[in-house]
Amino acid sequence: MSKTPTSTRILPITRRTLLKGAAAGTAVSFIPTRFAIGQAAKIKVGLMVAYSGAFSGPGVSITEGFKLRLNEIGGKIAGREVEYVQLDDESAPPKAKDNAARLIQRDKVDVLVGSTHSGVAEAMVAVAREEGTFTICPNAGAASITGQMCAPNIFRSSFSNWQPAFPCGKVMVNDGHKKAVMMSWNYPAGHEATGGFKENFVANGGTVVKEIFLDFPKVEFQAYLTEIASIKPDAVFVFFAGAGALKFIQDYAAAGLQGKIPLYGSGFITDGVLKQAGAAAEGIKSTLHYADALDNPMNKKFRPAFKAVANKDADVYAVQGYDAATMLIKGVEAVKGDLKATKTLYAAIAGATIESPRGNFTLGKNHNPIQDIYLRQVKGGEEVVLGVAHKALADPGKGCSMM
Repeated sequence: MSKTPTSTRILPITRRTLLKGAAAGTAVSFIPTRFAIGQAAKIKVGLMVAYSGAFSGPGVSITEGFKLRLNEIGGKIAGREVEYVQLDDESAPPKAKDNAARLIQRDKVDVLVGSTHSGVAEAMVAVAREEGTFTICPNAGAASITGQMCAPNIFRSSFSNWQPAFPCGKVMVNDGHKKAVMMSWNYPAGHEATGGFKENFVANGGTVVKEIFLDFPKVEFQAYLTEIASIKPDAVFVFFAGAGALKFIQDYAAAGLQGKIPLYGSGFITDGVLKQAGAAAEGIKSTLHYADALDNPMNKKFRPAFKAVANKDADVYAVQGYDAATMLIKGVEAVKGDLKATKTLYAAIAGATIESPRGNFTLGKNHNPIQDIYLRQVKGGEEVVLGVAHKALADPGKGCSMM
């Protein structure tokens, strides 16, 4: 993975500063994006996701899913080959603006795809909006991306943090649990996910008796699990993902809480880590926009195809990467490869039906998926689909000027 040298800081460059440089006699090189000496130029895709740390698993799955979709059509869109520039964002928000600027300004990517971490994605999108760069978010669910920061060039192939968590509030009440403890990392994704759950839980008669947040990416859970055991809630709702989710599942079982205090969560609690968690995950209920066992033709085709190239089972992250590539394909084909025709490009994606292993979905006016949220439970080491927790759920898009 290429990383920004520690001795060099890439300062944000806008079109305004480029024009000033040109006016002052500074040599500014403009590279044609559509054609290169008689042939169609390659489409440069900047993949800015985590390839190290707690979110490396999701980052790799996104990348593999994205490439799988492009390989299905021969690695070309509208006659233009696709080239990848991969950058490890390290789940580090302080580095995100410089990393995004590097991909846009130095590497000259045509489309930016990222990120896994909400804090990183917010900083990345801030740069993409300033530069007018076509961007697809394949995971991070920060509300602001399709809320206050929404823009014609910003799309999401995943979810808002509120979206998969919201239905779980009603699910828990329907299961007879009225007192709950919420727990997550103390960062935007954690607060937005638990907030979505709480909104629906309270609306349906539930009471949150304790909210626990620990600094990201800490995974020292034992003291909090001891506290939960002493509180004795009816159930626990959590938002964790990646290696942190695996550690929480294992610690929850080791603390003797499994089977005594039912565990619920956004589906990221088990996605990508279910096999590693083993028996410790048994019984967990979760709500998410994807499930391994979804019975549709596309999912049945996707899962074996992904395993063949990635040598592992597909998860929700792989699906989101795959669908981000489909969105790119829809847009580029609509403009016959001319990425400068941005108005038509963006309109084509915004109005498209995205055929997906999760089930077909469309996009809201804020460019966030309108999608089914499924209720799943781990039974016998497998993620079993119990039904649809919420049909065609749209993100509110609070603060979005395009709504």
